[in-house]
Amino acid sequence: MSSSTGKNIVVRTLSGAALLAIVLVAVLASEYTFLMLALTISLGSMYEFFQIAAVKGVKVLRGLAMVVGALVVILSFFMAKGCTDSLWATLLIPCVALFFIVELYRRNENPLTNISVALGGILYAALPLALLCFIAFAGGSYRPETVLSIIFIVWVNDIFAFLVGTAIGKHRLFERISPKKSWEGFFGGVVFASLFAVGCGRLSGGNELIWAGLGAVTAVSAVYGDLVESMFKRSAGLKDSGNILPGHGGFMDRFDALLLSLPFVFVYFIIFAL
Repeated sequence: MSSSTGKNIVVRTLSGAALLAIVLVAVLASEYTFLMLALTISLGSMYEFFQIAAVKGVKVLRGLAMVVGALVVILSFFMAKGCTDSLWATLLIPCVALFFIVELYRRNENPLTNISVALGGILYAALPLALLCFIAFAGGSYRPETVLSIIFIVWVNDIFAFLVGTAIGKHRLFERISPKKSWEGFFGGVVFASLFAVGCGRLSGGNELIWAGLGAVTAVSAVYGDLVESMFKRSAGLKDSGNILPGHGGFMDRFDALLLSLPFVFVYFIIFAL
């Protein structure tokens, strides 16, 4: 192992440990620190999403989009907490209309693309964290253990997909987008994520079979989240979405799997009343 490789592993390990500590503290300290974490992930991912779009020549109304995205998360948090009537969500309707109105005055060549990417960034990075707010308050009170379970299921899937894929991976999963991913790694990640989810269900006193299903749904959708982000980066010729996390890249590099899995997890929670 070269000295540069060893240094990269150390940096990646230390930044990963720091990220883990931040997530743990933010989720466990209070519901309001959880809100700050959700906003940080959402806005950081939106910023990088629009940075990738800028590389492709798309001129997004970034400020307006990020304000609306923050509003989506904040309103969802207080509605889930029961402090705000759902009628406040109607504020988002004129906010969306603003993108079309403001674009009239910008005189850009591709208004349809600009509007579509702005709204797409909100759907990609703000809506999932808004849904996580509702998951966090499922049952009427803040449940940090549920939030951590979902985040850790995603990370367990990622870790064991890498380990199994590195050890025995031979058959490429999606070579056009991610040449290193294998079917062996995919199934290894899903199995270990499901087993971890069963453990979470046992600790919380839930139905272990339903939690196993949650683990599988989370893991499979998380893989697609990783592939989608790779598709974005590949289209723009980028290796990482950002450099905020040494050794890990940007927000999207670290939370891409979580972002795409949360809509599926949210629906699963509703169906099985977890």
